[in-house]
Amino acid sequence: MQYVVMHSTRARLSCVAGAGGLHHDTGMDTGKNRGSQMTIAYVFPGQGAQAIGMGKALADSYPTARAVFDEVDDALGQKLSAMIWEGDIETLTLTQNAQPALMATSLAAMRALEAEGVTVADAGCVAGHSLGEYSALAAAGAISLGDTALLLRTRGLAMQSAVPVGVGAMAAVLGLDLAAVAEIAAQAAGDEICEAANDNDPAQVVVSGHLAAVERAVELAKAKGAKRALMLPVSAPFHCALMEPAAREMEHALSEVVINAPLVPLIANVRAGAVTDPDEIRALLVKQVTGRVRWRESVVAMGAMGVTEMWEIGAGKALSGMIRRIDRAIACRAVGTPEDVAAAAEHLKQG
Repeated sequence: MQYVVMHSTRARLSCVAGAGGLHHDTGMDTGKNRGSQMTIAYVFPGQGAQAIGMGKALADSYPTARAVFDEVDDALGQKLSAMIWEGDIETLTLTQNAQPALMATSLAAMRALEAEGVTVADAGCVAGHSLGEYSALAAAGAISLGDTALLLRTRGLAMQSAVPVGVGAMAAVLGLDLAAVAEIAAQAAGDEICEAANDNDPAQVVVSGHLAAVERAVELAKAKGAKRALMLPVSAPFHCALMEPAAREMEHALSEVVINAPLVPLIANVRAGAVTDPDEIRALLVKQVTGRVRWRESVVAMGAMGVTEMWEIGAGKALSGMIRRIDRAIACRAVGTPEDVAAAAEHLKQG
């Protein structure tokens, strides 16, 4: 799950990462190039970026993008595309809908890029934030589109049902680093669960666990100098030990799916390092359900690998904001509209 809190003094809490408060620029942010050769990573957003109408312009402009939505509809046995383009945001935001919908939008953007001559092989690696890891694997040819849609439907339902509503919670802590927040979470846990779940950037960490423990963590964080610490409007405590029932369900679901070696390495959430072996990928996807999303470390790792640009493929621009706060030397480009696709393809030709 991708939770973003905007840093503006006037900004509101946003569970919707795609609201855009973290990256207002259109096109590309120019970063300091580490060398003469450009290395691109494709990164894929997580839940929170969903918006009614996402991907519609891509589907209208590119037959291959429309085919993605058609294939996902067929795999799920429902018109998810109609929900995305014509439905209400409350229904789309339900975890079991948002996860395959965001993946479909990302893959539609990827197919549009391919229609313009840009392929996954033009990237040095791929990565995704939480569910975005599935989008990354589908884009890299490791999992079929239909299987990815079904896995994400299963994942969404399993994560939602793992903990009764009201038992768990999540909170965002701004202005303290991972080590400080992990210590706070451990102190707040007592005999309950409270863990650092998302290490988003140097000054934004999300905690997850039992409701009372997370509430204690919020108060402790404020006492220890956090700029802000606030509860998130989520329906379950994702990426913590309370998700163990969902992890077991995903282990079974993943065991029945063919996973190929990706065309380019995946920078895995729970490892913050490259992986290409299908069996390792399968195991890491299971661990990801209960494990920490190590996004900050993943971006640092990609920078160390020589990545100088990251293209955010799909809905929203939240990952670009995180990346800029992690490493301003990495240039960011959002690719979610036909105009974005054309600009990205032209940039690659010129690069």
